[in-house]
Amino acid sequence: MIVTITPNPSLDRTYELPGSSLRLGEVNRAESDRVDPGGKGVNVSRALTAAGHRTTAVLPLGGLSGELLARLLREQGIDVASVPVAGESRINVSVVTGDGALTKINAPGPELSAAESAALLATVRRDFTGPGVDWLACCGSLPRGLTPAWYAELVGQVHSGGARIALDTSGPALLAALAARPDVVKPNAEELAEAVGRPLATVGDALDAAGELRKRGARQVLASLGADGMLLAAEEGNWFGTASVDVVRSDVGAGDASLAGFLGAGGAGPEALASALAHGAAAVQLPGSVMPSPADLRPLAVRVTADIPLERPLGR
Repeated sequence: MIVTITPNPSLDRTYELPGSSLRLGEVNRAESDRVDPGGKGVNVSRALTAAGHRTTAVLPLGGLSGELLARLLREQGIDVASVPVAGESRINVSVVTGDGALTKINAPGPELSAAESAALLATVRRDFTGPGVDWLACCGSLPRGLTPAWYAELVGQVHSGGARIALDTSGPALLAALAARPDVVKPNAEELAEAVGRPLATVGDALDAAGELRKRGARQVLASLGADGMLLAAEEGNWFGTASVDVVRSDVGAGDASLAGFLGAGGAGPEALASALAHGAAAVQLPGSVMPSPADLRPLAVRVTADIPLERPLGR
């Protein structure tokens, strides 16, 4: 089983506008809208369920929005382990215009108390670190009330129970967790550049940065480079891959779908990287934060190689 933990989950409301721009200061009329359970770990669980994997989402939930979030997940066949919190779970808003441009407004979410933080850690330690748990994916930003060291503490507790841990976060929380040796971290290009403190101009620069994160403690680095592809840096070797995409409809949750594809395919090696690429490419061609099913995947559109194009520029 793959367990996800999302310290700051959300309801994601997406509006699709027919025109090519969002008109600020005016009334904009959407041609469609949808509400999805959100948060990076939530999206990973949704993508795993769509692919037929067993998963449980561990979430701090509060208020009516928290109740709706849990209900939507259970309706999708996802087990929910909820930790009650006093604050209201956040609602994020995305606006997608006809040309594919995405505008997001992310709410800060509730502030967790020390007792609520401890309860979240205790739930993971008690119920999800023993036999039967293959991976625990810790994903997203930390809510107010949790220090950057919170993920590092969680990584240590999960490893003590024998499970492997994937970490998808950024900034101080990512840097603090590296010394606890997460089994895989999944930064995007911007987060990778921030972690090493310098811009990344080429695929080779990204590979060097991934190597630095490995030296600091990450056992594997799965680096998403957006439209430029994806890197996997590990002790066993380094691989680079790309996936062709016809039309980008929404990139909300695409990185989360990639992580689900990677973990669902074993979480190591070029085959898992190919699965990550296929899932991410399928996700960007779907509306809102819809997660891809196996029918949406195009494995023949994926290319993975150990011959990494070091001089290829990023952000082309």
